[in-house]
Amino acid sequence: METTNVTEGADTFTANVFLVEGARNVLVDAGAMAGVEDRVAERVDDLDAVVLTHQHGDHVAELDAVLDAFDADLLAYDDHPRRTDAIDDGDTVDIGDESFEVVHTPGHADDHVSLVSETTIFSGDVVVHDDGAFDDGSFGRTDMAGQSREELIESIQRILDRLPDSVERMYAGHGGEFHGNVRDVIERALERAERREPKYPDE
Repeated sequence: METTNVTEGADTFTANVFLVEGARNVLVDAGAMAGVEDRVAERVDDLDAVVLTHQHGDHVAELDAVLDAFDADLLAYDDHPRRTDAIDDGDTVDIGDESFEVVHTPGHADDHVSLVSETTIFSGDVVVHDDGAFDDGSFGRTDMAGQSREELIESIQRILDRLPDSVERMYAGHGGEFHGNVRDVIERALERAERREPKYPDE
């Protein structure tokens, strides 16, 4: 299973968008970088599905362009005009060569999900490795309308409860990818979130 961040080096603000190649070519999120569909087409001829971690603009602004370029299914927790399949907590989604459990992880966004397999987690914006606020374990912002630090803390704990010890790769919506002891990174993020201090000085 090969995973590529197809928005790496983008000049505009965008979420990371991961193309996972394998038995089922899947894009995790669509991002906000114009031309992302061309980056995908450079690597694969066919795209089986797009799976959304959540529907904030930096994750979905270019979704129509991707879906117009490929005859791909759209899997999302929340309703969307182009959604072909609803996903819910506990569902299983095939991505690349692995099966991923859908974990509903609200707090940063009500419709947020994380995707967990035996080796890999796509954590969206709930927990990341590095994002400018913290390195080696950070958490999604919760200072905007409709967000909740308490729900986010519960979501990170839910990930830990359902995370196999064999997971060694973390691909988050922002910051760099991480290979190593993913549980330790997530536990540090949880500890920082539980302090309930502002993530950013102006928060």
